[in-house]
Amino acid sequence: MTGLDRRSFLQVLGAAAVARAIGGVGGAAAAETPTGANAPKGLAFGPVEPFSYDMLKRRALAMAAKPYVPPPRPDPAIVSRIDYDAHGKLRFRKEFSLYRDGAYPISFQHVGMFFPKTVRMNAVDGETAREVLYDPRYFPAGPDHVAAGLAQQPSAFAGFWVHEPARKGDLDKVEPWATFLGASYFRGVGELGQVGMSARGIALNPGGAGAEEFPDFREFWFEPAAGEDAPVTVYALLDGPSVAGAYRFLLRRTKGVVMDIEAAIHPRRTIERLGLAPLTSMYWFSETAKPTMVDWRPEVHDSDGLAMWTGTGERIWRPLNNPARISFSSFVDDNPRGFGLSQRDRKFENYEDGVRYDKRPSVWVEPIGPWGRGMVQLVEIPTDDEIHDNICAMWLPEAPHGAGSHIQIAYRLHWLADEPYPGDLARCVATRLGNGGQPGQPRPKGVRKFMVEFLGGPLVDLPMGVLPEAVLTASRGSFSYVFTEAVPNDVPGHWRAQFDLTTTGGEPVELRCFLRSGDRVLSETWLYQYHPTPA
Repeated sequence: MTGLDRRSFLQVLGAAAVARAIGGVGGAAAAETPTGANAPKGLAFGPVEPFSYDMLKRRALAMAAKPYVPPPRPDPAIVSRIDYDAHGKLRFRKEFSLYRDGAYPISFQHVGMFFPKTVRMNAVDGETAREVLYDPRYFPAGPDHVAAGLAQQPSAFAGFWVHEPARKGDLDKVEPWATFLGASYFRGVGELGQVGMSARGIALNPGGAGAEEFPDFREFWFEPAAGEDAPVTVYALLDGPSVAGAYRFLLRRTKGVVMDIEAAIHPRRTIERLGLAPLTSMYWFSETAKPTMVDWRPEVHDSDGLAMWTGTGERIWRPLNNPARISFSSFVDDNPRGFGLSQRDRKFENYEDGVRYDKRPSVWVEPIGPWGRGMVQLVEIPTDDEIHDNICAMWLPEAPHGAGSHIQIAYRLHWLADEPYPGDLARCVATRLGNGGQPGQPRPKGVRKFMVEFLGGPLVDLPMGVLPEAVLTASRGSFSYVFTEAVPNDVPGHWRAQFDLTTTGGEPVELRCFLRSGDRVLSETWLYQYHPTPA
């Protein structure tokens, strides 16, 4: 995770400018076409093979019982030279798109420096499937392009994009709404029309002491959507040194994107931290903490917090950190109702950036069926730039696993502007830190001031003269100068809790705060991991 270059790797997954660069138009090529009403056109196909999800699950189970065999790699000497610019010239000819006349065409992406392994593609028709055969004519970059030296086998397909219906415009000019490219990474476009953070099929020991492992989706199978209101069905075979698995995705284009995901996962060995439903994002700095003159923009992040809805019904907001060293935060739960990485700050003036961080999607994980006991774990990795994904949130099941064990999981991903099931409590909208003490007085050492802002919910109708109480706890240290007040901006229901925290030493402090009036809870729970600066 720490070794990924976000600008070179993730932008190729679907950023609008790159979508325009990679999606080209050209002539035609001969093809063998399967039969059937949904038969794709314009591509070359292999022989008919039987296929079903049950067969795929049996295949993954059998693979897990054997030593790992890596997928093929087209000539590494050539692929290592297909850098960001060279990859942008490999324009897939959209008239060859799979299901080009259907609801949602699918185009394919070429191998390159950052995704060098072959990924096989298959079109499903009923209970059979045929492989989509790679042909260099799909990517007419010219004889002088470095990729021109690649042989036709092994396949140079590396991933795919799911496009809007052709009626919405040229496929080269309308950004795809779902992208799968590189290891087990995938993304959806949010309801504000932007891509941002990513999801993965699985996360194995991110940020840990040993090397993180990145299993691959090494083969995909596609079933076309029956109409624009129906899902695109994608099956995937996951494989890596430590795990194999079978996945089924139901991809729905809504006001954003909704993905129903089912997986059968089979470890080859015991894994220190096996993360399910993992989300990956970037957080550099925000209103909470920003080094002096590190950047001209007020904030830079794809997500600004981890939202959780626990099995007991508690709503939690944990603002993100860019810590000085790798940090792990674990939140034990039993059958969680959901969690996600959110971008709550939607004001352009808080970013002032044309890449529109204010429009990046929030992604919510909704468990389908009981998940049992485990923990949501947040991994925060130091970064000094926006090109690195340094945030991971995932579910770690408590149930033991190892060689011969089997994990079944189902969940729904919502790529939206906000959480799909917002609660009725006031929400945290800002966390601000400063020097402790009172203005005009000498500032004491080892004291940090916190301003935590809440908005909406019961605070809107709070009776005149009633002050909400800030309920505070800390893993260590002591509180002083605690009070609440309405934020003086004429926005109804906008309040802030202010307090000073006195600590010694540099170990992290776990903080907790919520607002109440009498026995009535007024806000969600704010959690924060504070990293003191030793004196």
